[in-house]
Amino acid sequence: MDELTMIDLASGTVFVTLPVCFLGGIVLGYAYFRAMRATADLIVSRGHPLLGLALTLGRLALLGTGFYLAVLWGGVALLAALAGVLVAKALILRQTRRAGT
Repeated sequence: MDELTMIDLASGTVFVTLPVCFLGGIVLGYAYFRAMRATADLIVSRGHPLLGLALTLGRLALLGTGFYLAVLWGGVALLAALAGVLVAKALILRQTRRAGT
């Protein structure tokens, strides 16, 4: 077994890869949308603009890195990670609506 085979992320089984990517997408999406909420709160409260810029760049970098890691496992894994991000968005929206009413 050579070193390329040992580090190949696509060599895992589908039954392990897809749930890991889905759960990773949920965590990624939750962190992304919480950072987006913090950025919006910062803008509304007239906070420091550089902190808002740092939060925006940080959450975009986090999302891009997460999707890049998912695409290394293939297109189906990328779709699973995207589904996880969308589930996290729905959960945060539900949580926000319950807190608002």
